[in-house]
Amino acid sequence: MQPNFVIPVSELVSGSFEFSSHADGKFFDEFGNTDILDASIDVVARVSRGRTEFEVSVRAEGTVTLRCDRCLGELVLPVDVEDSEKLSLPEGAAELDLSQTVYDFVCTELPIVRCHPDGECDPETVRFLAGGEMTAEADEPMDNPFSSLKDILKGK
Repeated sequence: MQPNFVIPVSELVSGSFEFSSHADGKFFDEFGNTDILDASIDVVARVSRGRTEFEVSVRAEGTVTLRCDRCLGELVLPVDVEDSEKLSLPEGAAELDLSQTVYDFVCTELPIVRCHPDGECDPETVRFLAGGEMTAEADEPMDNPFSSLKDILKGK
């Protein structure tokens, strides 16, 4: 993984430790996530080591860029999530990889419906979705091979 979310737990003694890193679009690409076009997320992880388990608290703050479900334009959404979990490692494990944990926390924070606020979608796409024709320029209609079919449907 590109960001350093791997913690060398063999070097940690009992107590609490803090690690920080940054996740960008490449981090999400490595998980095969094609929905997230780009990202800029600062991550702080606090790890408390017990006898056999680790208590991990992750704070992720920044932005992700996705496609708007309505107009397919770029949509930048804020991310601000803090969550924790307990993890166990096999005996003798030397590292704790928090990449999957960070990925899961960020992705579950994203809304299911991802749309620009009303009035902020691409006006050309909105006009097309409302039944108007899209134009290459504001004054020039696009050459649409299906435009003659509209006349048939209208009974002309």
